[in-house]
Amino acid sequence: MDTHKHISFRKDWNIDIDCAYMLGECEAYVRALRDMPLKPQNRDKLLRVSLIKGAQATTAIEGNTLSQEEIAKIEEGWSLPPSKEHLEIEVKNILRAFNTLLKEVVVENKDRIVSPDLIRDFHTMIAKNLGVYLDAIPGRFRDDNRVVGHYLAPDRKYILELIGKLCNWLRQEFHYTDGQNFTASVIEAIVAHVYIEWIHPFGDGNGRTGRLLEFYILLRAGLPSIVSHILSNFYNETRSEYYRQLSNAGKTRDLTGFIKYAVKGFRDGLKENLEIIQKNQFKIFWHNHIYESFAHLKYTKKDAFKRKRELILHFPIEREVSIDEIPLLTPSIAQKYATVKRSTILRDLKELQDLNLLLKIGRKYVANTGVLMALIPSRKI
Repeated sequence: MDTHKHISFRKDWNIDIDCAYMLGECEAYVRALRDMPLKPQNRDKLLRVSLIKGAQATTAIEGNTLSQEEIAKIEEGWSLPPSKEHLEIEVKNILRAFNTLLKEVVVENKDRIVSPDLIRDFHTMIAKNLGVYLDAIPGRFRDDNRVVGHYLAPDRKYILELIGKLCNWLRQEFHYTDGQNFTASVIEAIVAHVYIEWIHPFGDGNGRTGRLLEFYILLRAGLPSIVSHILSNFYNETRSEYYRQLSNAGKTRDLTGFIKYAVKGFRDGLKENLEIIQKNQFKIFWHNHIYESFAHLKYTKKDAFKRKRELILHFPIEREVSIDEIPLLTPSIAQKYATVKRSTILRDLKELQDLNLLLKIGRKYVANTGVLMALIPSRKI
């Protein structure tokens, strides 16, 4: 097609040193996330947050105005007002699609090659029950011509041919069945997403279908489910740049810029999520240390013992706290300290210092989490 030379099914991109390094970082972060032990309830909570963020992000790009809080309620089984019913259906479709693919890949250990049928299945997932709110028939390639913004999509008569070529090219270029490495899987996911946008095989829902395909290829490659929202979230947060990069890649017939843009967002998102999980893990170790410290403590007053332990368990680990802020930490602590004198609070704080669980800095107190860092070697810059 002379009118759409950017749809070349060729390797129209270069991975420079910076991008290659970021891809290496991505792989290291994924391995760390995959190998990090998490309590089942913590993993379930993180997965739920991930799916809600992903559903909000991929639909928000297309104009869905539901917040993460509203989507969380939908996920819990709530129904929104009738005026928002189509928005609710839209995010329900995405949540259902995510969960279907997670079950298929993670639980049942099944995977599928990218094919026209798979792409149609993905569109059916995102388009189900939307009726007049989706200008397309679920799972059916378009039979008309479309203009999206200033972009004239390929003529309808070429859709089957283009999708067939895309699937064959992805199989030949990225060698999934021959033991695909991590870098190839990331690039395949990004490229497949962009090509769905360019070919625009459906009347409506192409963006969501392309991003779902991207999610699936990354999940199939071993992306931990708890970070499945990262790329959709990044595209949504940088929406103007997302569309600029898509447009620029089509005009220049070069995917280098879009791939680098996506990889950078992927890398930053993985790093951010790893840091969040590491902080949660550190908090668990800190609480275990507190329980061990109290396990060896002899006491005569059970209420005072439990009061001090609850205080240090709820003491912030990242900021200093004044004595006046102590009763404000949690409702339970407020209740326990409501009937005691200031001297009792000071005595409790002093005993926690003696246990090496608190440090006093001027007139404020800080959790002595440094005791857990003693065995970690300092890093030389």
